[in-house]
Amino acid sequence: MKRKVLFLVADGMGGWPGEIDGGTAMEAAETPVMDALAASGVTGTARTIPPGMPPGSDVANMALLGFDPARHHTGRGPIEAAAQGLKLEPDDLVWRLNLVSVSRFDASGTMLDYSAGHIATPDAVPLVRRLDQECARCSDAYSPFALHPGVQYRHLLVQRGAAQAPEARLAVRPPHDITGQSIARDLETIGASPLLWSLTRCAARLLEGPDNATKANAVWPWGQGRTLTLPSFEAAFGLKGAVVSAVDLIRGLGRAAGMEVLDVPGATGLLDTDYEGKVAAAGRFLEHGDFVFVHLEGPDECGHGGDAACKAEAIARFDARVVAPLTQAFPEAVCLITCDHLTPLAKRTHVDDPVPFLLHAPGLNPNGSERFSEAQAAARGLCIEPGHELLAWALARASEAS
Repeated sequence: MKRKVLFLVADGMGGWPGEIDGGTAMEAAETPVMDALAASGVTGTARTIPPGMPPGSDVANMALLGFDPARHHTGRGPIEAAAQGLKLEPDDLVWRLNLVSVSRFDASGTMLDYSAGHIATPDAVPLVRRLDQECARCSDAYSPFALHPGVQYRHLLVQRGAAQAPEARLAVRPPHDITGQSIARDLETIGASPLLWSLTRCAARLLEGPDNATKANAVWPWGQGRTLTLPSFEAAFGLKGAVVSAVDLIRGLGRAAGMEVLDVPGATGLLDTDYEGKVAAAGRFLEHGDFVFVHLEGPDECGHGGDAACKAEAIARFDARVVAPLTQAFPEAVCLITCDHLTPLAKRTHVDDPVPFLLHAPGLNPNGSERFSEAQAAARGLCIEPGHELLAWALARASEAS
């Protein structure tokens, strides 16, 4: 009989010393369950971001699921398009499109908020649909584009037939990387495409109107790429798998790999997410499935906000309300816990440092950690590189111990 496998990911959980009382948020958070698992298991680090690739959650989570981003990654947008099940042509270009708040949408402007005040989905969806309709009336240049609403501030822009167009090579920075910074450099990049510039200017004018009561006053296209294809997860690992997450990029990776995507209506991607709903969905799946990838976005959102107390609380809730109930319900399971990347509070964005992980399974000999933290994991001298080999390594190590 196959062992069940729990892969539990707290997005952006890791950080740098100095976040709280000289230590990291992981060290400051109350995490008795993960600490006990680390003390009786194996800890180490993994390099989830291949050299030369941006330290995004799309790249990192693809690696955690066992797929080499250097081979398979095409962009953030195509992953989220897979989550929505969009029907795309091979030559379509897909952009991630944020609703954002800027001081001004011109060269003197600053990125105020990459999430438009964490705009709620019921407010965002009709706004994006209206932009799709009204931008088409603004200019003939809109004709190659279609906007597709997603969740909260995360939406999609499809540019038909443009996979080989000059727009495919434009490098617009992710908005969460430039909070509080000038947007002049990125507007110059967007302006290199008359089509994209016309679209974004039209959207900014419409969002300035009196009938928009939200904080969203601009759209931000980035992370573009051609249609995503991934190998079958079950064929690659011999495990029937599922993903649980509030964010489309995780759902898209799962769908592209032929995994089940478990829906939890109360999942928000924030500190107030439905932890119990995620745990229940994972438990139900494991009644017939083998592997579940449970993803929590909260620590990353707190890291982007520069909020140390929020980040520590998000990690503590992950420990108490996700790790504890799932490991109690499946005590014989192989349990792998990590973050996809670090989101240091000093940076308020992602970095490509190796991430700490812990592996726990019956029969596994511990390797000396007293608790689960960045420093303790690094001190073990075990680094899995490249990071897309972590899952296969963990399954093999657990199998040897059984």
